[in-house]
Amino acid sequence: MKLKFWGVRGSIPTPGPETSKYGGNTTCLQVTTDDGDLIILDAGTGIRVLATHLPPKLPGPAHILISHTHWDHIHGLPFFSPLFVPGNLIKIYGGRDANTGEGIERALNVQLQYCYFPIIESELKADVEYVTVQANQAFKIGSAIITPHLMHHPVINFGYRIDCDGKSLFFTGDYEPLLNNFAPDSIEFANHQQMIERSQDELVQAISHIDALVIDSSYTLEEYASRQGWGHGTHQSSMELAQKAKVKKLYFTHHEPTRSDAELDAIAKSLKKDTDFEQFLAYEGLEIEL
Repeated sequence: MKLKFWGVRGSIPTPGPETSKYGGNTTCLQVTTDDGDLIILDAGTGIRVLATHLPPKLPGPAHILISHTHWDHIHGLPFFSPLFVPGNLIKIYGGRDANTGEGIERALNVQLQYCYFPIIESELKADVEYVTVQANQAFKIGSAIITPHLMHHPVINFGYRIDCDGKSLFFTGDYEPLLNNFAPDSIEFANHQQMIERSQDELVQAISHIDALVIDSSYTLEEYASRQGWGHGTHQSSMELAQKAKVKKLYFTHHEPTRSDAELDAIAKSLKKDTDFEQFLAYEGLEIEL
């Protein structure tokens, strides 16, 4: 199983000379199984670049797993060129919106309207299938077993565990560790703390001893102090989770859009090095064989 990063930026694309090293495209990862199954994690602007490295006529289905439908994770979908080639099969997976009751099909339904884009959904040439997934209900894509895990974010957001070819990977999508905002001496604090600890234990169990953890690590601790509740984690919280779960490799991603290459280099140098896992700041083009 191979993993390649095509977009590692959060919130908004950030092209330019100050982001050329790590890249300015928003979230998109490619997983390729030993059998050649194509699995794409999120459809940020990185998916457009990924498409340029695929043959126009795909040899098999493209499986796109959407963590959630915030704009930076789907706004590359209309630019995924295999959608415009007859005979291609594109399968898009994601959760059901709790407010509307609609499945992941809503993402393209909304995007592909003339008021937003010059092509509407009915004009796509490929066959598009939608699959609504549910938390903790595993499904198969070829030889890979995919298990969605509900993550904490201001919208329904799934992390995806992929087990295949004797290896394992977990991608969080956007993720902020749960906070207890109740007064420490209140009954609500104790009850909420129990819920937080139960949720944390479930996540640790879901990713225990995996080969690679790809996790939203948008903020420094100083930045996070004024951004609590925005739905994103810190480098420190990511390392704490990796330590608890005893993962083998940790990849920080969803880099804050104002962060330059030089600032990311400085963060990489400042991170604690005496850990039981390897750690990397993800960048566009980084390819790993698990």
